[in-house]
Amino acid sequence: MDINSLYSELIMEHSVNSPYKKELSHPSCSSLGHNPNCGDEIKLEATIENGIIQDMAFFGHGCAISQSSTSIMIDLLKGKTTQEAKEIIEIFISMIKREKLTSEQKKRLKNALAFENVSNMPSRAKCATLSWHTLENLLNSLQ
Repeated sequence: MDINSLYSELIMEHSVNSPYKKELSHPSCSSLGHNPNCGDEIKLEATIENGIIQDMAFFGHGCAISQSSTSIMIDLLKGKTTQEAKEIIEIFISMIKREKLTSEQKKRLKNALAFENVSNMPSRAKCATLSWHTLENLLNSLQ
């Protein structure tokens, strides 16, 4: 099986069976994201304590790209400091913008690398980055 097939399976699995598509019982913050081009909407909820993302969840509707990107983002960023999360968000967005990443940056993205080829589909890039921009806005609002 080639890497693109594995990535496609990962994206579909997170789209259909995300463990993070739920509401948190006591989130400390939340943010809404909307993609007017296609109608995707998400609400991100997070519990952040002492600068560490303790828990995150999301709900809303959208395409497989936006839903799976959100799920993979949460999987990657839970347990990270808000500063680490901001750095990884910046790397992800750079990847989608087709900027050259170092091997160290690619390692930090882990499963989020599955979206690297989305940069070849400009109309889908906003779907992939919706939750990442939403979380970036949420984290910036905490300062």
